[in-house]
Amino acid sequence: MQTSYGLVADTLRRKIISGEYAPDTTLPKQADLAASFDVNLGTVRRAIALLEAEGLVTPIRRRGTVVRSQPPMRRLGADRYAKSKWKHGDVVAFAADREASGRPWQATDQSNTVRRTEADDDTAAALGIEPGTEVYERARLVRDQRSPTHTLTSYYRVEDVEGTALVDPAVGPAGRGGGFAVLTAQGLEPDRITESVHARMPAPDEIAMLELPAGEPVMILERTVCTADGRPIEFARGVHAASRFHWSYTFTIPD
Repeated sequence: MQTSYGLVADTLRRKIISGEYAPDTTLPKQADLAASFDVNLGTVRRAIALLEAEGLVTPIRRRGTVVRSQPPMRRLGADRYAKSKWKHGDVVAFAADREASGRPWQATDQSNTVRRTEADDDTAAALGIEPGTEVYERARLVRDQRSPTHTLTSYYRVEDVEGTALVDPAVGPAGRGGGFAVLTAQGLEPDRITESVHARMPAPDEIAMLELPAGEPVMILERTVCTADGRPIEFARGVHAASRFHWSYTFTIPD
């Protein structure tokens, strides 16, 4: 038999999905919900907590329980890196995802922090260098209409990117065609990408940075980019809010 708070959550969930409670609107006060469902306040609180864990609502101080806006963004697989895009100065990566999802974007949606740092073991292994070797770190925070969606931090050998737009912390992608176009201009055309994805619960700083609701996991992306001759030119780690992306991959089945 379903619990009382489960029944309340089911009803509220249906109303959210149907649009009766529209995105960015506030649910009725918890006391009013308790009265309408003829349950106690604790039952309503447990139902709201369940919806929050599912990523459907977010409690906002002095406003109440707000229905989260927008369906998950479509995150393209291989297509987001298509050479036909960045070789001609078109949008790639997060901007390509936005366009595929029918959402607007602007350069200021991406902020960048650049520094030199020492390569940790994973970065060193990916780039084929010794641990502790100095590398460039380019950390991005990406937002969708003011809401953070993910971070992506890339690491490069110093000699590969010194003096290029990839070490410029200005907002937005690294020029037309993004970082892949920059690497190509350096004689390091990206040709092969290896990506791995796994889920975990977020660390406290990730919860704050991505403004995550209670109980929402993150998707961790690790990416290694190589040239046609196998030389690694970028290692990247991304932290994505799980409810804000729909991951989509299209590929030819290998023989």
